[in-house]
Amino acid sequence: MERSLETQVSQAVDAWLRWLPRWEPATHRGRVAPCRRCLGSPVLSAAGLGADIPHGVQHGLSTRIKTIIDHGVAEYTAVNLPMLQAELDQQAARNRARSYRPSEGLAPEFEGMPLDPEPLPGAPFLFTVAGMAEEADADVPALPPLSAEAKAALRQEVGLADDYANMIGREVCSILLHHRLRIQAAIAEYVEPQIAAMLDELTRSLDAPFDPNEPTGP
Repeated sequence: MERSLETQVSQAVDAWLRWLPRWEPATHRGRVAPCRRCLGSPVLSAAGLGADIPHGVQHGLSTRIKTIIDHGVAEYTAVNLPMLQAELDQQAARNRARSYRPSEGLAPEFEGMPLDPEPLPGAPFLFTVAGMAEEADADVPALPPLSAEAKAALRQEVGLADDYANMIGREVCSILLHHRLRIQAAIAEYVEPQIAAMLDELTRSLDAPFDPNEPTGP
């Protein structure tokens, strides 16, 4: 039996709550480009995860919720949008033909994230994971071109799929409002203490920038 949208959202939140105790603040350099999945997300707003929440925490939930929306749109497309479904099937077959697919099979906390860290100034990478993926993609033949009529029909179906995605997204946001209390309780228990500890450590390092045990002169 197909699970209701309420059940799917509840299970996604449950899975995120089970993962959250394992979260730790990142110690590497932050990325310059913002995450398009999380920045300004109405899903995160409905869940009560504001801009003051670390991105890793946000991303783990937004990705799980996006999977629910994507699944709903995929079902709608398969039943109602044959041209778009055919195009997606061709793209899926093309993706399967790629010899290197590093972005597939990732845990929700890493889906949609950049494959490589930001390079250090003056120290470019000899190679990147994203670059190798692009090379593998270049070896796969491109999809056949579409006629002008087919492009117009496809754009219409894409618009219908977008409308359906927006409808599901609004329903999901409404459902998430009922989970805000337990989401915020988990943030208070597992995230805020770690952030407070980092701020305390930063304050101590600013107050005492030098090791008192180190000699200060010759």
